[in-house]
Amino acid sequence: MINSNKMAWTWTIKDECLDEYLKMHIEPWPEIMEEHRKAGIKNYSIFQNGNQFFYCFECEDVETAFAYIAKSDVCNQWNAITSKMVKGSFDFNEAEPIKPMREVFYLK
Repeated sequence: MINSNKMAWTWTIKDECLDEYLKMHIEPWPEIMEEHRKAGIKNYSIFQNGNQFFYCFECEDVETAFAYIAKSDVCNQWNAITSKMVKGSFDFNEAEPIKPMREVFYLK
């Protein structure tokens, strides 16, 4: 597949955190939305299947976007709350916070 500007991954949310996690994403902070836009992230969607969530967005430069988010106070506040809700790593300051999924098909 030719280089893609899309990023996707999955996470599982802890049972006891599911309602709060959903509420935070149904009613996200306006500041968190703006920071993601400033980072260059667009067409960001999250899909739910029980406690498993699938995340997908487009971005011209993922490394730059993640670096911007890692330095954002608002994003760090959001991540401090939501990181306790996911099973696995969530810290953008870690070497591998997300295991990206490889795009193998795209219909234009």
